[in-house]
Amino acid sequence: MIRHRPAVQGLSVLGLLVCWYVAATLVGSRLLPGPVAVFQTIFSELGNGEMLPHIGATLSRVVVSFFIAMIIGAAIGISMGSKKHLDDFFDSWLILFLNIPALVTIILCYVWFGLSEAAAVLAVSINKIPNVAVTLREGARAIDRDLLDMANCFKIGRGRTLRHIVLPQLYPFLAVSARSGLALIWKIVLVVELLGRGNGVGFQLGIYFQLFDVTGILAYSLAFIIVIQGIEHGLLQPIERRVTAWQR
Repeated sequence: MIRHRPAVQGLSVLGLLVCWYVAATLVGSRLLPGPVAVFQTIFSELGNGEMLPHIGATLSRVVVSFFIAMIIGAAIGISMGSKKHLDDFFDSWLILFLNIPALVTIILCYVWFGLSEAAAVLAVSINKIPNVAVTLREGARAIDRDLLDMANCFKIGRGRTLRHIVLPQLYPFLAVSARSGLALIWKIVLVVELLGRGNGVGFQLGIYFQLFDVTGILAYSLAFIIVIQGIEHGLLQPIERRVTAWQR
């Protein structure tokens, strides 16, 4: 029995590739290329220098939008979760922004601010901020008030209270927001690029869509998914394990 998690995950990925290969072979159509053709396209695009600049452009938009959404969303969520009058007043605002379709926000930002990089990043950030705020609001509500009262009684100071009592309890909610945020933001960035940017993975997907080139669509999609998974497993998950170690 295989107990080592990386080995199990490796077998899972291999099983997915086998299923993909079998399905492509059975269909036998250019509308469903197999993994070999897709990976050949990835290596070809990397070799001729076409893919990396587009991945870099998309990744930069993802990173900037991610940090803007996390900082603003966390500030809003913690404020609403710790102050009931703010929560009562702004709750309907939060629900409203949560239910505005991402496509509407993107179009409005482009109409109001032009087809600019700032408008693209703003549109992505606005779509993610409410999700972060909701998660961190629940985190602020879940903070143990008895521990805060104890810290106040012993007068350990705001800095130490924040570091040793508040933040450790918020870390799991921050981690959830970060991981879900990364998965959501890069998808929105692709739509932003498809509609109004001249580079990036989304821009390339639009070109391949016009050419009905499914292999190119899958190649660029898979390449960026691999990058995002690398960030997830190489950065976010280790950070999450470290900051939540105190719970185990």
